Amino acid sequence: MRTIHHVLTRLRAEYLEMPGLRLTSAQVQRLCGIERVTCQQALDALVNVNFLCSHADGTYARSTDGALPIGLRPAKAYLAPDRRAKKAS
Repeated sequence: MRTIHHVLTRLRAEYLEMPGLRLTSAQVQRLCGIERVTCQQALDALVNVNFLCSHADGTYARSTDGALPIGLRPAKAYLAPDRRAKKAS
């Protein structure tokens, strides 16, 4: 029997390793080899801390996957080229 802590750790690792992963509760049960109640507790816990979100089609995905909310953009760094002359050694 797996503890809820083990299941949470496993699910976080799976979702972090595979961006875009979307699984149903039944798929998570099979992946982790756990019973339905434990599976739902783990999924609910990860949704409550905003690591996962649930979709209308019954799948769970990382909250940070997909499009960014309106008004937010990824940060861009501008690195000016180094114009100083370099001496040969």
